[in-house]
This record gives sequence, C-alpha cells and structure tokens, in this order.
Amino acid sequence: MARPWRVAIVGGGITGLAAAVRLRDRAPAGTEITVFEQSGRLGGKLRTGELAGGPVEFGAESFLMRDPAGGESAVVTLVRRLGLADAIVHPTVGQAALLVDGGLRPVPGGTLVGVPGDLHRVAAVARPAAAADRDGGAPLLPPDADVSVGALVRDRFGDEVVDRLVDPMLGGVYAGRADDLSLVTTMPALARAARVEHTLVGAVRAAQAAAPRAPGAPVFGTLAGGLSTLVDAAARESGATIRRDAAVRELHRTPTGWRLTVGPTRDPEFVEADAVLLAVPARPAARLLAGPAPEVAATVGGLDYASVALVTMALPEPELPELSGFLVPATEGLLIKASTFFTTKWGHLRRPDGLALVRASVGRYGEEASLQLTDEDLVATVHRELSKVLGTPLPAPVAQHVQRWGGALPQYTPGHLGRVAAVRAALRAAQPTLALAGAGYDGVGIPVCVRSGETAAEEIITVLGGSAA
Repeated sequence: MARPWRVAIVGGGITGLAAAVRLRDRAPAGTEITVFEQSGRLGGKLRTGELAGGPVEFGAESFLMRDPAGGESAVVTLVRRLGLADAIVHPTVGQAALLVDGGLRPVPGGTLVGVPGDLHRVAAVARPAAAADRDGGAPLLPPDADVSVGALVRDRFGDEVVDRLVDPMLGGVYAGRADDLSLVTTMPALARAARVEHTLVGAVRAAQAAAPRAPGAPVFGTLAGGLSTLVDAAARESGATIRRDAAVRELHRTPTGWRLTVGPTRDPEFVEADAVLLAVPARPAARLLAGPAPEVAATVGGLDYASVALVTMALPEPELPELSGFLVPATEGLLIKASTFFTTKWGHLRRPDGLALVRASVGRYGEEASLQLTDEDLVATVHRELSKVLGTPLPAPVAQHVQRWGGALPQYTPGHLGRVAAVRAALRAAQPTLALAGAGYDGVGIPVCVRSGETAAEEIITVLGGSAA
C-alpha cells in the first residue's frame, strides 16, 4: 500500500489555511497536512481583538462579496464550506468621504478605484483634464504591457484626479502611491479593457460593464463573530496538524521530496515532506528558496512592502457624521491616510452604552518614519487630526489600541505579474513540488489570498498524482 502524502504548508495566515482546507477536501484520504506558523497566532492579518468590552478587528476588516467576473468571491465560497454563511453581515452605512481642501466630500460614484467613467460626477472633488483623453486610434495599453496606475491616469485625466481620488483610494488598500503601483496587478479589469479601448473613460466603462453588479447587492461583508472565526474554522476543518511557534529556517531538496529545518539553531527539528507550499511574505520565502532555487529567490526577494499602524479608539458618544469613514489624500498633509467609523458602518457593532469605535490607518510607503512615534503619540496625533477633520473636539478615548503591521502590504511595481509568472514557471520546471501562494504574488485582499492558496494546493495535488474528487 502506498504511503500517504505528506504536505508541509509554511505560513498559518488565511492563504495557508485555505490551502490546507482545499488539500483536505481534494487530496487522497490519509494525506498528512502540517501547517507551520512561526508566531503563536494563526490568521496573519486577520485578527479579531477586544476593546472596551466589545469585539473589533485589529487587521483586515472585511472582504469583497463578488469576484472580478461578478461571481461569488473565493472567501464567500470558503465561508459557506466552513458552515459560517449565516454569520455574514454587511455594512449598514456605505457612504464614504474624501478629505479635500480640509473638508469632507462624498466619494463620487461611477469610479473604478477612483478612476472615473463619468468625468462630470467627480467635478466636486477633482477637475479632470478631459481634453487629454482623446482617441488616438489605438488601444491605451499594448499587449503584455504594464504601466503604473498614476502614469496612465495623469496622462489622460490630469494630476487632480490622481492626487485627490485615485491615490487615496489605492493608498487605502496598498499603503502605496498610484505613481508606483502596477495597473495590471492592482486594477486588472481596467488593464484588460485598456488593451481594447482607445480612451480611459471608455476603458473604465467597459471594465464596469464586464462585471455588472445587481442594484442593491452588497459589495463588502464580514462575519458577525469577527474574522478570526474564519481562521479558527479553517484550521479546524482542514484537519491539519497545526504547529505554532514553529519557524521554518531552511528548506532542502531530498531524493524523495523535501527536508524542512524547524525551530532554533541549537536544537533544530528535521521534517520530511513530499511537497511544500510557501504561504509567507516574499522576503521569508526568498530566504527559504535561497538553497533550492537561488535565481527564483533573488526575484522573489526583490518585492518591497509598506508598513502601517492601525489606531483604534473607543470614544464616549462622539459627534460623528453618518459615514462609513473617509480617505485622506497625501496632499492634505495629515499623518492619517484613512479612518473607519466602525460602529456607524457596521450595525452589528453598535453599542447600547453609546461608545463608538473609530479606527485610523497610519503609514504610507516611503514614509515609515511616521511610524516611529510611540503608541501614546500615535493615539494623540490621530485623535487631534480626527477632531480637526470633523470640525469638533472628540471626547477623550476610554480605551485605545495600536496595532503595528511591519512589512504588511506588498508594493507591486509595473511588470509584477510577469515576474511572478516567470518565477512559477521556473519552479514548475525544476521544483514542481514546491509552490508559492499569498498576497506577495497574486494581490491583496482576503478573496485573492484564499484563491491563491487554493490554486497552489490544486497544483500540488496534480503534481503528486491526482485527487480524491
């Protein structure tokens, strides 16, 4: 009788856990799945905590309900698989604002991550250079080309649209700048349309038409019990052996598979596996790849990351606008780049004691010095800036929490997806039982990470010899 497969997953974030669930569902019975997590906590950037006696997210807050083609997103499918569908809740207030010239203005509708499909609808926020978006007789983007989002939008709509709309919206997701971020990676639907359409307005409208949304259908969701319930359920349902506080330090090829060196240098543990799935950020992945695939490691290790801090405050009966939150363009000169009014946005978080939970995000790529403030100074600065934006002194917080995420958000420069494709092609040719998955390769957001982990798991199943399905 053949020995059961042994699959090692390095990284206990949602990517690695989604991969473990897929392996349990699709790999032959008896497959031994082990998840190695170097910290004492699973979930990566999904972390539900408690503040002032109530639940609050200290990491990712929500997920997209639909995928780019308009179907159910990968995380919604996983939530259903885990029996958590009844726990999905949606925002009760969806209107967000932009801070422009010191005042809050509603985020205009009809845009695609801030790129307008109707120039008149953004006039209250930015003045587009409409005359520049002429039909030049050819598609905006040649086949296989990639540019920065900022370069394309500045050329077609001018600086204000980038600085006041696109940059803060991209910054809210990636903590990066539109002038540095890859169009193909961060806005794939627009990139596809730009290979056909001759104007940017036409490309935005084509991208929106390609993924229509039913009127009133919710865009975002979360789980009433917090996103850590997704983490716990995935770990449980995977049936994997979960190894916390288990840092994988080295990875070596053997005649039959892989040997992982786990634990401290003075007392290492050696673990054998038939296949390895690396679901960790690019730099630790590069360190593990340095032995078996040095050229791949060099490319993977070149990906840079931004660091952020999330400052959450519990405020007694503050005067807050009926908004889900607001975004701050870098041109406004504030430390905060975004704020979410949790207990306004999410009805299930509203409290009978009148406490409001407000979170602010601090940190843009290249501005890491701003994160050198102490927790106390960060809270004080955020409190002061929020009071200024809202035009009224906020009450002193009764509780606060600062969550620092060092090296949390990948910065995808133009050509990123081509580099990733080359890396994976090289691994398939030379090391087919070694797979990469996660935000560092395929994009940010919970649905993308889930899909990335599941895809890598399917590749391992195929290489090892088929599935039970």
